Parts: sequence; C-alpha cells; structure tokens
Amino acid sequence: MVEPLLIAIAAVFFLAGFVKGVIGLGLPTVAMGLLAVSMPPARALAIVIVPAIITNIWQTFVGPYLRDIIRRLWPLMVGTVIGIWCGAGLMTGPYARYGTIVLGVLLVIYAVIGLSKFSFHVAPGHEKWVGGIVGLITGVVSAATGVQVIPSMPFMQAIGMEKDELVQALGVFFTTATVALAFNLTSAGLLTAATALPGAVAMAGAFAGMFIGQAVRSRLEPEAFRRWFLIAMILLGIYLAGSAGYEVMH
Repeated sequence: MVEPLLIAIAAVFFLAGFVKGVIGLGLPTVAMGLLAVSMPPARALAIVIVPAIITNIWQTFVGPYLRDIIRRLWPLMVGTVIGIWCGAGLMTGPYARYGTIVLGVLLVIYAVIGLSKFSFHVAPGHEKWVGGIVGLITGVVSAATGVQVIPSMPFMQAIGMEKDELVQALGVFFTTATVALAFNLTSAGLLTAATALPGAVAMAGAFAGMFIGQAVRSRLEPEAFRRWFLIAMILLGIYLAGSAGYEVMH
C-alpha cells in the first residue's frame, strides 16, 4: 500500500513542476509552500532539495549565457552562500517555529511584487556591491525558510537581464544556493537515507509536471497563468502565516 504522504508529495511536485514548465520558475517556492501546510519547513526542504538541485542544473546549461551570468552574478552567489552558512541554525534551532510564518510572509511579498510589476534599476557600476548585499540577505532568508527568490529575483530583474538570460541565471543561482542549503541540512542531520524515497517520488512528480507544463505552454496564455499562480501564492502565504502564528501564540 502506498503511503498517503508519498501520494501527497507526488501531487505537490507534479503541480510545482507544471508551474515551472509553464512559466520557467517556481518549483521550490510552490513545493515549500504546499509542503509547509503539513510539515515543518526543515523537513519540507529536505524533500525539496534534491529535485531542486537537479532541475536547476538542467536549467543552468540550457542557454548560451553561462559565462556572462557568472561574471555578473558572482558577488550575489558568494554573498548568498555566506548568508546561508551564517544562518545555519535558523531552520532547526530555537527560532525554527517561526519559519512557517516567515515563509508565508515571503510568499505574499513574492506574489505582490510579481503582480504589481514593481521594478527598479541598478546601474552597472553598482551591480557588484549591491549584489553582494542582496546575496547576504537572500542567504539568511533562505537558511530560515528554504526560499531564495526574495530579494535575489527583483535584483536580477533590476540589472536588466532579458527573459532567456534571466531564466538561465535563475538556474545558475538556485543551483548554487540549494547546494549550500544541502550542506546545512546534512550537518543538521536532516538529509539522510530516510529522505531518499520521498525525494525520488518528488523528482518523478516534478519532471512529469515539467514535461506536461512545457507541452501545454504554447496553448496557455503564460501571463494569465502567472497571474492566477501569484494570486494562489498570496492566499497560501496568508494561510501559512496565519495558522502558524496562531499556533505560536497558543
């Protein structure tokens, strides 16, 4: 008999993979948000980490911009790794119970920024030092929640990366960040053989969802799908932050 948890994991990652297939991003964000409904963020991240690394490695090498991305984003990536390692105990230590609240708030911020089309510009001469600071903040946030889109993604848009280069840049950046997170999880004893089966189920669901998402991308209006996806992220974020906040207070 198949465990209900494995069925739920397969369904979550199929949906997350479908979203990534249609709009090019969102797999770890969707998966972390949905899994956090029924488990602590640290356990959810232990399941998300391997599918996230593998799908992002694949995304890293689809495109001709790799050398330029590394040249422009190395301060962001180095800062993120340092921030992740400095925040190593945030997801498992005494503040871990606040992780779901922070994750919920981040999902709302991420979705509101996406819906509002809010943007700002970083001049080329300031890319390196701003990227380093953004990386440190992203790393600490990621160490606490497992999500790396805030504030790194607005920064990558602010330095003027075009659509195809941005998609590849997200793959490079998320690969770096998730590998750093994997070290945190391993040292905390969370990435063990017990996560192998859920991780394999997650990976199968994610690739199946991505394959179907890419196949239907041409038939859907990606902007309309993205808008409803972001609205759903707002609702999920409010639910996570509200329910976790209620538990903390009681």
